[in-house]
Amino acid sequence: MAEIKVPELAESITEGTIAQWVKKVGDRVEKGEFIVELETDKVNAEIISEEAGVLTQILAEEGDTVLVGQVIAVVEAGEGAAPAPAAPAKEEAAAPAQEAPKAAPAPVAVEETSGERVIASPAARKLAREKGIDLAAISPVDPQGRVRVQDVAAHGTASAAPVAQAPVGNGPMIFTPAGDTDRVTVEKMSRRRQTIAKRLLEVKQSTAMLTTFNEIDMTNIMALRKRKQDEFVKANDIKLGFMSFFTKAVVAALKKYPYVNAQINGDEIHLNNFFDIGIAVSTEEGLVVPIVRDANAKNFAEIEKDIAGLAAKARDKKLGLNDMAGGSFTITNGGVFGSLMSTPIMNGTQAGILGMHSIVNRPVAVNGEVQIRPMMYVALSYDHRIIDGKDSVGFLKTVKEMIENPEDLLLNS
Repeated sequence: MAEIKVPELAESITEGTIAQWVKKVGDRVEKGEFIVELETDKVNAEIISEEAGVLTQILAEEGDTVLVGQVIAVVEAGEGAAPAPAAPAKEEAAAPAQEAPKAAPAPVAVEETSGERVIASPAARKLAREKGIDLAAISPVDPQGRVRVQDVAAHGTASAAPVAQAPVGNGPMIFTPAGDTDRVTVEKMSRRRQTIAKRLLEVKQSTAMLTTFNEIDMTNIMALRKRKQDEFVKANDIKLGFMSFFTKAVVAALKKYPYVNAQINGDEIHLNNFFDIGIAVSTEEGLVVPIVRDANAKNFAEIEKDIAGLAAKARDKKLGLNDMAGGSFTITNGGVFGSLMSTPIMNGTQAGILGMHSIVNRPVAVNGEVQIRPMMYVALSYDHRIIDGKDSVGFLKTVKEMIENPEDLLLNS
């Protein structure tokens, strides 16, 4: 018999949430086979079986919080359960068959009767099991058909209950029409969203954050990118985007203004002599920031490939802790969502973050004449405790000059 335990993932991670079981009780399991997905504060981890056999017990349901070291399943030697007969036969006088250990039963069976697995959040599956509701019978609000916890709660709900009043922590009173799901939708925050919220609040409260802005004329870089795109793709099998230019420009600016590439540790300032640039990536579960390592030593194609690979891993929930730990500076691009201007919040203990925004054709003065140019606002949020206005403005001005004169980036590569 082999116990499946929640593994130690990192020193700072002590618990997680069961996101999805890919095996069920009675299934055959091979050694090293992925059987359950665990959601933690930072990443989704795939837990494997250390032994081959049959999954005989599942001790934690989807949506449950589990601790590192906790036993969540049991695998025993065997070949898997045979299909159950249509009707149970009477016991014969022969020796009784050996009975496998029983899994803790759910209160009510809620398997989908349609034969197809319904797309649903772990919390929705857990609530459906508790209420004895068939997920296939629920009509989700999500246009993509994903069943959420509020869909389960609303299924078969009677007329709206009276307005309920409930305090939330020490904050203001929240008035919620408890049963009126047409007016209020209640959705529990995912573990990752809770962690994101907590860390962003910590940064706001523990740093002297300030933001400075500038604007960049994207004419030259757009022209260069257009001229070199086909040649670049043919040589490197990947498109030339703007992120590699901005990463190179940021590295050049960090070399010139090293305190922007620093962090505070107690009463010390640690000046980083490496350039591990975090690239913010939006996923369904929130923003993650994987790291392009040693960006100063990489060419444009290598940076583009790193970014594309990390973004794909983020979307597929395959990022590891090493992919996101230890960055020295971050770039976030709100322009992909249409943002014209914003004040980004710094990432963790880093001292600065660059915000990119939409490219918009605007009238600007060029050599005394008004011309229509593709312009982008950029923002640098920084920790004013270690970065003065002179350095922050100089850093952003350097990024602007590098992007407006992209040939200079080649000289700094």
